[in-house]
Amino acid sequence: MARFIFITGGVVSSLGKGLMAASLAALLQARGYRVRIRKFDPYLNVDPGTMSPYQHGEVYVTDDGAETDLDLGHYERFTGVASRQSDNVTSGRIYKTIIERERRGDYLGATVQVIPHVTDAIKAFAKAETEDLDFVLCEIGGTVGDIESLPFIEAIRQLRNELGRGQSVSVHVTLVPYISAAGELKTKPTQHSVRELAALGVQPDVLVCRCEQPLPPSERAKIALFCNVPASAVVPALDAKSIYAVPLQYHAEGLDEEVLRAFGIEAEGKPDLSRWTEIVDRLTNPEGEVTVGVVGKYVGLQDAYKSLNEALVHGGIANRVKVNIRWIDAELFEGEHGDVAGALEPCHAILVPGAFGERGAEGKIASVRFARERRVPYFGICFGMQMACVEGARHLAGITEASSTEFGPTPEPVVGLITEWMGRDGLEKREASGDLGGTMRLGAYPARLDGNSVVSTIYGATEISERHRHRYEVNTGYRDALEKGGLVFSGMSPDGTLPEIVERPDHPWFVGVQFHPELKSKPFDPHPLFASFIGAAVKQSRLV
Repeated sequence: MARFIFITGGVVSSLGKGLMAASLAALLQARGYRVRIRKFDPYLNVDPGTMSPYQHGEVYVTDDGAETDLDLGHYERFTGVASRQSDNVTSGRIYKTIIERERRGDYLGATVQVIPHVTDAIKAFAKAETEDLDFVLCEIGGTVGDIESLPFIEAIRQLRNELGRGQSVSVHVTLVPYISAAGELKTKPTQHSVRELAALGVQPDVLVCRCEQPLPPSERAKIALFCNVPASAVVPALDAKSIYAVPLQYHAEGLDEEVLRAFGIEAEGKPDLSRWTEIVDRLTNPEGEVTVGVVGKYVGLQDAYKSLNEALVHGGIANRVKVNIRWIDAELFEGEHGDVAGALEPCHAILVPGAFGERGAEGKIASVRFARERRVPYFGICFGMQMACVEGARHLAGITEASSTEFGPTPEPVVGLITEWMGRDGLEKREASGDLGGTMRLGAYPARLDGNSVVSTIYGATEISERHRHRYEVNTGYRDALEKGGLVFSGMSPDGTLPEIVERPDHPWFVGVQFHPELKSKPFDPHPLFASFIGAAVKQSRLV
């Protein structure tokens, strides 16, 4: 039977619960345990799919087509365990399911209430598909005390009681602020946070204390005394130079041993942390550095491109170089005074990521043109591939009015709405006027690569599977015109209808992909496209 670790946060948000959960899972994995991490999100959206990236950061997509929280990306990158639809749930989805059941009459006229109906649904979600696991880590989003998270805390309380002793542990992540004027760390916020959690019926077993200064033994003892935990269960968490150093840091502070001790399990031997020491060594001792210009739309919030940022770092790990990312707002290149050359010349490679909508599109097209003409390595992802095709159509195929129907009516729809495609359950159809939520081509789909292509050499294969999240596709009706301009369609869907990859064989490195390879990249297993892209940037840096 799987044991449960419930992770909550207190005092303030953004303490790094997701990173802590991912690191703890990696440490348990390194001890030979089978793990899975789940995320409970208290907001009322059914999923993050229609939320602004500025509000919520990126939308992470699983193989089975779920639009989920970005923390699931952390979980995959740290454990290598592929996330599923069942690993992320929001209050909105739970309430939607319950209301649909009530409308059908499934409750036989009973009064539908938070207890037991909502809490039972949360517990069912936590326990689903856990038969082959040793530990299930459940992270509760938000901060203890939020009205939204109360049903989740209550569900935890009930579940801990039902599971019985030794089957669950509560880990509470809290803040120990440093008051510079007083020159002291203050433990009172932590005490209040633990008291609030305990008042809801959940007594934490382990406290992870985020702090900017080392936590002295006297303060640890004070927290232990007032919060009713052993002093060894007060684990300090200082900022690390890299997120990939965090598992090693938590192990040094004894987090994994303390969690096992809370379960009544005596830790045997040392975990195998060789993959993490190797990653940290490559990050701290690079043999060079490169600069990648990311021409995007949501550059004001880097969490909007979280997986992309990490995949570029992984490419650096693969090549043992430091990757400096220059975030460039695509709108700066629009209009008469857009200095494309001035912004992109210092870059050894250019990447245009995924996006939605017309804003910034012309700036991205200008970036593609710069990369193509100056022979700078170019990587277009999703929207970045579409803009590479529009640029090729306009400047090499003579189709001056080439555009995307996403931007409005156009006489030359080089990019158009996908109305149908072969999905996992047969033919799927969409209409332009339909709902936005959950109506995209989502999840993992296979693709076939041309055996003589650059990308088949990079992958070392001609059949691949990658994750998608898009509503628009390059129009195959323009394939001949684009290929005459040197843009080769080197990857297609197995039925040959949907373009998946384009490349320029006459260019040092020019690849556009319709899918999101960043979602499958890991520090210990960098995605081949990112490894190759950063390798091309290294060559470019030596030419400059």
